[in-house]
Amino acid sequence: ADSPSAPVNVTVKHLKANSAVVTWDVLEDEVVIGFAISQQKKDVRMLRFIQEVNTTTRSCALWDLEEDTEYIVHVQSISIQGQSPASEPVLFKTPREAEKLASKNKGKYEVTMKEMEKKNQQLRAGEVLIIVVVLFMWAGVIALFCRQYDIIKDNEPNNSKEKAKSASENSTPEHQSGGLLRSKV
Repeated sequence: ADSPSAPVNVTVKHLKANSAVVTWDVLEDEVVIGFAISQQKKDVRMLRFIQEVNTTTRSCALWDLEEDTEYIVHVQSISIQGQSPASEPVLFKTPREAEKLASKNKGKYEVTMKEMEKKNQQLRAGEVLIIVVVLFMWAGVIALFCRQYDIIKDNEPNNSKEKAKSASENSTPEHQSGGLLRSKV
């Protein structure tokens, strides 16, 4: 048995700034168990490959697209015998987010942009507050570490041996502790 034929009627629907849906058809007499989609930006070599088996679906969502960008999509059918050749390439371009909002209704677009700017300012103020709090916390942690480090350093066994050596250097055989010995009189 031969591998399946390339999918036909490949189209891109529900086009948004960062997503789209690819649909296609297969020839009626072919038993197809899955599909493979290759997606790439036009004039860019990087390729996203999506493959699904054990499905009879004839559509696939494309996500994480960039707005105002041209993409090329190919679809392949998968059968028990293998993969079909790639479909004819389909070229599509994602819209700008602003264009999509503006095309819905022009009056609401201005309000939406003002609301977005206000939200962005609130978000920036919140981000600045979080950054300041984190910096103060780090400064506190570093200060505590330095204090604890000095305490630990002072209590190290190596330092106490050095102190004992320096104390014994100052003492004499008659005065081992560095002070006067009591004599029995």
